[in-house]
Amino acid sequence: MPADRAREVGQRIAATRRSRRMTQQDLARASFVSLAMVKAVERGARMPGDSSLDALADALGVDPSVLRTGYARTEHRVHRALPAISAALAAYDVPAGPPTRTLPELCAAADEAVNWRLGAQYGRISQVIPGLLEDSLRSLLVERGAQERRAAALVVSAARTADAVAFKFGAHDLSARLVDLMRWASLRAEEPLLAASVAYVRTETFFAARAHRAGLRALEAAIDASPAPDRDRASAARGSLHMRAAVIAGRAGDAEAADSHLDEALRLADRLREDVYDGTAFGPDSVRAHEVSVAVSLGSDYAERALRTAREWKPPNGMPAERRSGFSIELARAQLWAGRMDDAFESLKAARRIAPQHTREHPWARETAATLRRLKRADAESLTHYAEWIGAIEQPRRGI
Repeated sequence: MPADRAREVGQRIAATRRSRRMTQQDLARASFVSLAMVKAVERGARMPGDSSLDALADALGVDPSVLRTGYARTEHRVHRALPAISAALAAYDVPAGPPTRTLPELCAAADEAVNWRLGAQYGRISQVIPGLLEDSLRSLLVERGAQERRAAALVVSAARTADAVAFKFGAHDLSARLVDLMRWASLRAEEPLLAASVAYVRTETFFAARAHRAGLRALEAAIDASPAPDRDRASAARGSLHMRAAVIAGRAGDAEAADSHLDEALRLADRLREDVYDGTAFGPDSVRAHEVSVAVSLGSDYAERALRTAREWKPPNGMPAERRSGFSIELARAQLWAGRMDDAFESLKAARRIAPQHTREHPWARETAATLRRLKRADAESLTHYAEWIGAIEQPRRGI
C-alpha cells in the first residue's frame, strides 16, 4: 500500500500521545527525539524515519505499525526473531548458563509481553521474546520446589507469546514445537488450569492442519479433564475451552456441537466479568465475538446469523485489539457472502485501524480483500491500495 501521508502519521502520533496524557515535551524526553522534531511530525511537516518512528512508538507503548500503516520493519523483525526462538527451543534442556534475570523480573517481563500479545504488537514481542524464552527455560532448570513450579508457568507464558508471532506469521512447524514445550512445562507446573490454557492454544495445530474433527475431540477431552468451574479462574478456563470448541466444531461443519459448546461458554461467561484469565480473554463480550466466529466458520449459509449478532452487539474498546480486529475480519467475510461489499471493505479497514499487523497476516482478511477487488475492480483506488498492502495482489515489478 502506498505510504501514509506525513499528516496522517502525525495525527496518529498526536492522538496516541494525548490518549497517554503526555505533552509533546514528555514524548520528546521519553523517545530521545528532539522537541522540534516531535512538533514537526505531529503537524505533518516531517515524516519520521524508521529509527525515529521506532523511538516514538516505544515511548508511546505501541507497535510502530499502529502509527504508520505501510511500516514494514515489523515483518522483518519477526522473521529475524524466528530462528532465535527456534534456537532457544532446541536447547530447552541444555541451558548455556544461569538466567540473566531474577524470577520476579522474568515474570514481570512475561506479563508485559502478554499485554503486547493481546494488543497484536508483534514487532515489540519479537524484540524481547527469544531472550525471555531462553531465560525462562534457564530459570526452570535451576529452580526447585515452589519456585520451580512458578518457573514452569513462566515458560508456558513465554512460549505462548512466542507462538503468537510464529503462528500468525506462518511458521506452523515452529508453532507446533512451542505448543509441545508448553505441554511439557505445564506438567512441571502441576497446575490443571494451566493445562487447560495450553489445550486452548494447541487448537492452532489442528486449525493449521485442517484437522477440525480431531481438534474438537482434543478440546472435549480437555474440557472433561479441566477442574470443576467452582471459582472464577476455573470457570474462565472451562468456558474458554467451550468457546474454542464451538469455533472448531463450526469448521468441522458440526452446527449442533458448535451451538452446544457456545451455549455452555455463554452460561459460564454470565458468571464472570470480562477479563483476561491465564492469558486468555474470556467473559460475555468474548463469547459474543465468538458467535460471529462460529457463524462464519459454519459457512456462507450462516452469514445472516453473523450479521444479526453484529447488529445487536459491537466489541467494546476495552476488548483486546487482536480479538476486536478478528471480529471485524470475520464480519467482513459474512458481509461479502451477503453481497454487502461496501460494508465488507469498511470492516476490513476497521480491522486494520485496530490491529494492522494482525490484519495483514490474517488469511481471511487477505482472501476477502482479493475477492472484493475482483468484484469491484473499477470502483475505488483505495480498495486496490488495501489489497496491495495486505498482499492480496502481486505488486508490479519495476524494470532494472
